[in-house]
Amino acid sequence: MYRYVIKRILFLIPTILGVVFIIYLVMNITPGDPARALLGVSAPQADVDALNRELGYDLPFLQKYVNYIKNMVINRNFGISYFTKQSVFDEIWPRYIVTIKLALMGVLLSALIGIPLGIYAAVKQYSLWDTIPSILAFLIAAIPSFVLGMLLLFIFALRLNLLPSYGIDTFKHYIMPALAISIPPAAMNLRFTKSSMLESVRQDYVRTARAKGAPEKTVIWKHALKNALLPVITNIGLSLGSLIAGAVVAEKLFSIPGIGSLIVDRITYKDEPVIIAGTILIAACFTVVMLVVDLIYAYIDPRIRAKYARTKE
Repeated sequence: MYRYVIKRILFLIPTILGVVFIIYLVMNITPGDPARALLGVSAPQADVDALNRELGYDLPFLQKYVNYIKNMVINRNFGISYFTKQSVFDEIWPRYIVTIKLALMGVLLSALIGIPLGIYAAVKQYSLWDTIPSILAFLIAAIPSFVLGMLLLFIFALRLNLLPSYGIDTFKHYIMPALAISIPPAAMNLRFTKSSMLESVRQDYVRTARAKGAPEKTVIWKHALKNALLPVITNIGLSLGSLIAGAVVAEKLFSIPGIGSLIVDRITYKDEPVIIAGTILIAACFTVVMLVVDLIYAYIDPRIRAKYARTKE
């Protein structure tokens, strides 16, 4: 088991190297340069070229890539922002924490909403308690997060004046953004949980438990749910990664200083150090989340633990 964890952690190294290479390649083939974006369209070309040399932007693609990796490994920093001249890590880390908080709240809400409704819809199959949530799940899954965000702003901020419409000063500021990004994943969780539960309750071990006279609550919560949760956990892990990367919509809509909105803003200036560092943090977080999902798998399913034990022997 420990070997597997170490192997997955070491997998971060080629992941980060690949992410940096792809971002540098994309930035290299896109038109424009940071000096022109910073100095403006009317700046003399000589001044633009001088600033590009100062920033190191005029270096060949592979040389920039190798220099960045060396700086990250040897000096253990992400460089200096082209735009603000500040340390990239000091600039992005507070915003990264904000995005992580928002994404975790969104995942928690989506699980608390979607999983219980999915279980109940499976248990009450073909009833109104199944039909209504299933129809709502299909409709909500098709609504973009920014549309939900605007509806929430209109209802709770503009009409009812119950929640603040921007900023992150208090916990109340997170409620509407978290709801906006959590409702579509909640619909997905409902559908995954329902289909997984319906498959689980038809298994032989569930029929055996019922034949032995076990209470229905015990059959559902102890026997069926434990195995039905495996694909749901995978979906939750994937949704957390997508919310970290995709929270930019809520961050822009609710004026939240997160890492997604920072990356989008700096693309205008081709601020490579900030863009690359932010993307690395998102990729690393996604890899760690999938590692945690695998460990939860091993905790829930004894067959996976047994497989690890045989591998160790």
